[in-house]
Amino acid sequence: MTYETSENPELNFDNRIPLQDLQQAVIDLKKQLSTVIIGQENFIELLITALIANGHVLIEGVPGVAKTITAKLFAKSLETGYSRIQFTPDLMPSDVLGTSVLNAKSSDFEFKEGPIFSNIVLIDEINRAPAKTQAALFEVMEERQITIDGKKYPMQPPFMVLATQNPIEQEGTYALPEAQLDRFLFKIKVDYPQPEEEIQILQSHHQRKGALPETNILPVLDPEKLLAFQVQIQEVLVEEKLLNYIAQIVIKTRNHPHLYLGASPRASIALMNASKAMAAISGRDFVLPEDIKKVLSPVLAHRIILSPEREMEGVTPDNVIDMITNSIEIPR
Repeated sequence: MTYETSENPELNFDNRIPLQDLQQAVIDLKKQLSTVIIGQENFIELLITALIANGHVLIEGVPGVAKTITAKLFAKSLETGYSRIQFTPDLMPSDVLGTSVLNAKSSDFEFKEGPIFSNIVLIDEINRAPAKTQAALFEVMEERQITIDGKKYPMQPPFMVLATQNPIEQEGTYALPEAQLDRFLFKIKVDYPQPEEEIQILQSHHQRKGALPETNILPVLDPEKLLAFQVQIQEVLVEEKLLNYIAQIVIKTRNHPHLYLGASPRASIALMNASKAMAAISGRDFVLPEDIKKVLSPVLAHRIILSPEREMEGVTPDNVIDMITNSIEIPR
């Protein structure tokens, strides 16, 4: 198979897997969110891609750019459980995971579930909690379970963590450890809206006349369908040459002169799964190089660390990712 144009006769065939329902669900999700969220099409598309790929998302942006409200409305557009945890410096692991409490009637300890026991979990200002509380998320994000007093408690699927953080304010914050960053499928940076988008935001708020934004959002995707979609994308075809392309990119991050730390094999798997989801959302049962390139920065930027010299010179992770991709021939 080649990837030149859609005119190639080899590409004119029916999909091996039915993707119409998935495509329609994505259209419905985007339509619901666009009634409130203006000018964040890429942000919304990446959120949906992560959802279909069964991954977690770290959302970074300055205050007031709709990080939290987008995540909240995104959760409301799904017929799933939702909980929000505000991370603070005094938050303890038991405040997140839950704890064993004594039942006076039975004289036995019973486990009381914490707010992490939900389907879509929004963690606001994740970098405000100390390392001990952040470490409480390691097991649940990777294995979809927690262990308390030697007993395992699995999460009910689907399970997705959406975490927000402010990149500017440093006082009272704790940098996320690399091991935790690596557990996020995407890190999405949310920028200021364009001038015309800001005008639309003002018009939208004026027309709502004080009504809460979530009143306009209706659930459009239930857990059963979502889990079916997550299984479905595993059947999306990734050719050997594209697997080699992903591997080359990730391996080059490990010996690049501008980087102190490169990406792990988990990043390679994340790239593959995210590109599968991106292809399925586009209505294809096979991955194109363009799908991989779309998710490169969200998957890799938070998994690599610049050398101190390059960081002082103003080089960014995105700059290095561009250098690496430009040095590798795109499969055709």
